[in-house]
Amino acid sequence: MADNYIEKQHEQYEARKAAWLQSQKKHGIKKTSVVSPAATKETAQTQKQQRRVFVTGGADGIGKAIVQAFRQADCLVAFCDQNETLGKQTAEETGAIFFPVDVSDQAALEQCVQALFTRWGDLDVIINNVGISQFSPITETSVEEFDQILSVNLRPVFITARLLAIHRKAQTKPNPYGRVVNICSTRYLMSEAGSEGYAASKGGIYSLTHALAVSLGEWHITVNSIAPGWIQNHQYDQLRPEDHAQHPARR
Repeated sequence: MADNYIEKQHEQYEARKAAWLQSQKKHGIKKTSVVSPAATKETAQTQKQQRRVFVTGGADGIGKAIVQAFRQADCLVAFCDQNETLGKQTAEETGAIFFPVDVSDQAALEQCVQALFTRWGDLDVIINNVGISQFSPITETSVEEFDQILSVNLRPVFITARLLAIHRKAQTKPNPYGRVVNICSTRYLMSEAGSEGYAASKGGIYSLTHALAVSLGEWHITVNSIAPGWIQNHQYDQLRPEDHAQHPARR
């Protein structure tokens, strides 16, 4: 029934279009378009403009792969990371801009983002990737350790999105493009013992994402999250058979 409705609507549209074209032809009206040199220049500049991308935790692992992918797509890319050695190495390999930042330090992260606004004028894409996975038995996990995980994994998502919204709100010429992608985890939905801090942070990212999607829509910014499964970046050969057995692919 729905398909039939769509077909009828399309037929009516084609009929109206044909009638309008016939009317234009009858009165000798030809479709023309006049584009000013200034408009042509502006269009060319828009087409050539590179996307401005910021990635948190981009020195290694998933973050580094994200930085590499955006650079291969000819985007302007900046990233932050606490590991200065790997950060400088990734910057040299990719041509991205590196900021040595501990994202749990609110002032440092905010200064990093503001520096990019000053340098580039705006940000088109923010990838909130940074995260730590510290597992320990709940009886041995302190409240301070729990808070530390949230300050690294969850709070930066709010900080970067908030700054982007404030910046966009202040602009006189709206930017019609904006993307925020938050790297979540399947741990937002399922967990294992000793992962309370990590699970809470990823659950928070999942919920924060759909709240931000509603709030930032006003400034043409879409917000989504990606929930990877177990991604082993280092020492893959040290995984145990029971680790592999958790996955349908057995790896």
